[in-house]
Amino acid sequence: MAKQRRLTGYRRPDGSVGTRNHVAILPVDDLSNAAVEGIAGLVPGTLPLPHAFGRLQFGDDLELTFRTLIGIGANPNVAAVIVVGIEPNWTSIVADGIAKTGKPVESIAIEGRGDLKVIEHAARYAKQFLQDASELTREPVERSDIILSTKDGESDTTTGLGSCRVTAYLVDRWVESGGTMIFGETSELTGGEHLIADRCVDDEVRKRFQSFYDNYIDMIEQTGANLLGSQPTQGNIAGGLSTIEEKALGNIVKTGNVPVVGALAPAEAPTKAGLNFMDTSSAAAECVTLMTAGGGVVNLFPTGQGNVIGNPVQPVVKISANPKTTGAMSDHIDVDCSSVLSQESTVEEAGEALIDIVERTINGRVTAAEALNHREFTLTKLYRSA
Repeated sequence: MAKQRRLTGYRRPDGSVGTRNHVAILPVDDLSNAAVEGIAGLVPGTLPLPHAFGRLQFGDDLELTFRTLIGIGANPNVAAVIVVGIEPNWTSIVADGIAKTGKPVESIAIEGRGDLKVIEHAARYAKQFLQDASELTREPVERSDIILSTKDGESDTTTGLGSCRVTAYLVDRWVESGGTMIFGETSELTGGEHLIADRCVDDEVRKRFQSFYDNYIDMIEQTGANLLGSQPTQGNIAGGLSTIEEKALGNIVKTGNVPVVGALAPAEAPTKAGLNFMDTSSAAAECVTLMTAGGGVVNLFPTGQGNVIGNPVQPVVKISANPKTTGAMSDHIDVDCSSVLSQESTVEEAGEALIDIVERTINGRVTAAEALNHREFTLTKLYRSA
């Protein structure tokens, strides 16, 4: 095993550690997107996060939106946040939730002011937050300080055989070093869900995991829909994965061999070091957004056919073992592990190369998705609004 690289990161007031240092401009609802973009336009270097929802949601759907927005603002990769909403009450809920981390937060509602006054007011704070963040410095950190997440996409036969096995090598090493990992994609465990249940550390975690899985599958089955073409996708089928069970085994392979220590609701932050399951959609942007809200600061993304996703807050590291993809889509791939399938390298050797890239990304290396400005940010919606 290669010697561990010296890691550095931004330690936040609550003790969490980030790999990036963003000043986020966060809308509470879709009506506030224009003001958020206006603020970011006046203060280049800030990070606007427009999204499509946040109006007339209720119940669990609203709670998930609040939890996601608060989690995004609380993510350790964010140094400070401007929260903008159409109404003051919901705006305060999100801002107050983020402020519990101790990081700088300013909030403003549009009602009674209008966009131009809001933009002027908030831009002054954004400018100051950006200057203050620029003086924050990296400090030495350990693997145990870093929360990683993993999700695969555009999977094919090379994913389970190659890039997911390489990712599993990192997962095992990371957890052995005291680090924390998040995985999810609830529907993509179908046919192998018992393998995850068997690895849960105790009955409480197992019961919560099984409840998340059973509820998700019940929801899907109640629609009476045929998922073929969605699960597996057309790209999965073209890549040789003809059933959800085949796809699930690749998803499970990438989680390595370590115990599952926690079962998390969508956008819920882990409380235990080790491998944590999160109840998520398998849609790439939704899944990575939820894991970001849960505190993930670098995402590992095995891909077969070639998925281009990024995230504005959490850098996404792309890993592929498909030689066609690593050739035709090399601009999007951070780690080419196709040599595992050609038997020119071992899983362990490729795994060490992945660890090297991940640790360099923690230290500030820009991923392919970041360099290409992929900022996919999608909230998960549970049901129709009122």
